[in-house]
Amino acid sequence: MSEIQNGTEKRPLECRTYTVNDISVILGVSQARAYSLVREDLFKSVRIGNAIRISKRSFDHWLESLDL
Repeated sequence: MSEIQNGTEKRPLECRTYTVNDISVILGVSQARAYSLVREDLFKSVRIGNAIRISKRSFDHWLESLDL
């Protein structure tokens, strides 16, 4: 895990996004299906160059709403 320097204090840098690979692993689906879910706009995502990042908060809220 990376760290961030804030003055003299170091603290872990908390990642606030998932990758498409992360959500495919979390859901136990193929990467193709994970990309499909991103295209369905079920949760917030952003494209940065060639990379897609999914908001953890938005994804986790969507997943919890499924009541599995």
